[in-house]
Amino acid sequence: MNRKPIVAKPIKFSPRTFKELSDGTNAAVEGYDGLRIIVSGNLRTWTYRYRSPVDGKVKQTKLGAWPDMTWDDAKSEWLRARESRAAGIDVGAVKRAKRASAEAPATYTVQRLSIDYLASIERTRSPSSLRAVKAMFKRLLEPIAALDASAVTRSTAYGLIEGVSDRPELARKLKAELAQAWDYAIDSGNLVGQVENWWSVVWRRKLKSAGHMRGGEKTDVKRVLTPLEIAAVLLWFPTQPKPLAGVLTLTLTTGARSGEVVQMRGNQVTEDDGVLWWTLPKAKTKNAKVKGATDYRVPLVGRAAAIVSALKLEHKSGYLFPGSKGGHVTQGAIGEALSRRMPYHKQYVASGLTVTHWAAHDLRRTCRTMLATLGCPNDIGEVILGHVIAGVAGVYNRHAYDEEKVVWLSKLSDELDRLCAADR
Repeated sequence: MNRKPIVAKPIKFSPRTFKELSDGTNAAVEGYDGLRIIVSGNLRTWTYRYRSPVDGKVKQTKLGAWPDMTWDDAKSEWLRARESRAAGIDVGAVKRAKRASAEAPATYTVQRLSIDYLASIERTRSPSSLRAVKAMFKRLLEPIAALDASAVTRSTAYGLIEGVSDRPELARKLKAELAQAWDYAIDSGNLVGQVENWWSVVWRRKLKSAGHMRGGEKTDVKRVLTPLEIAAVLLWFPTQPKPLAGVLTLTLTTGARSGEVVQMRGNQVTEDDGVLWWTLPKAKTKNAKVKGATDYRVPLVGRAAAIVSALKLEHKSGYLFPGSKGGHVTQGAIGEALSRRMPYHKQYVASGLTVTHWAAHDLRRTCRTMLATLGCPNDIGEVILGHVIAGVAGVYNRHAYDEEKVVWLSKLSDELDRLCAADR
């Protein structure tokens, strides 16, 4: 049953009087037109009753609770409310509008979505991969960063990818990361309702690379060095700084990824039956999340063994390719150092390099091609490169191929020696 308010006569303020007011009291404060005190249980609330200058209706708005809002504070708030009303402002309506604005959910922008996605992959991506995605988002998402993520249309997504379609590999990476970012936002509840993930749809099967632009020329992205070029770069490597020479030599002689070579530590290198082995933990490889993948184990023979042995004496159990700011040198730093030694680079460093238009990954491809040319069985060649054998064969064939790795990388080393001798 609703209780009728106790409408008291106007009262003068005093702490004792206010404390003694009964529950349900609604009383005007003497001498202050429109200022009232309302009692509900132990709560005593200052209010201002007024006739709205907008629609002429009698309204009431809360000023604050006593004793948190003192008598002096209440008078000040009451005076401001009266002055606003005199100026034609409905003070209650203004307060409600501000409250509604504060309670309204903020727009979930593309920028906010990208920040949340990056935070979600911090534990699952390698530091270098995370840096690459952050840099790509920072550089390419600016045109749509302020848009409501739930309102991104197919044409908007198409237009953004179109802007980098002349660099198909970059466009594919951007498309893939944004598709995952939208999936994460939908799954986490940050995007609600019927939100389409257009990133996995637009430009599907249209991003075909025509090669890298190097020195104003389109270069085949699947470059394999010729025997004469192999000999030339092998003779050039020792003339270069240790990190660049070491990483490139190991990439060519072992087939390892340059991004994995830069992580090599002295305590990962051991000797077994007279053979030097490098074992990179699975968690640090590209196959870290691939079911069935194992630690990457590579025998070091010939040039690879000589380089790693010397570096291990120098750096002990630490990184064999240390960076200038701690940790190891990055794959990007190696790539940039090599690129600057190409005569077409805008910051060209004269180094005597005669073979141009190639990158570190081309050495890995060259290694695999040479192994095949020498007659290396396909399964062994794939295992040497750290590829996981696909399908049923990968499930049932758990042979490590350690002996075979030694045999075929030794044959590769002999062939590299022969090419260098023939070139002298």
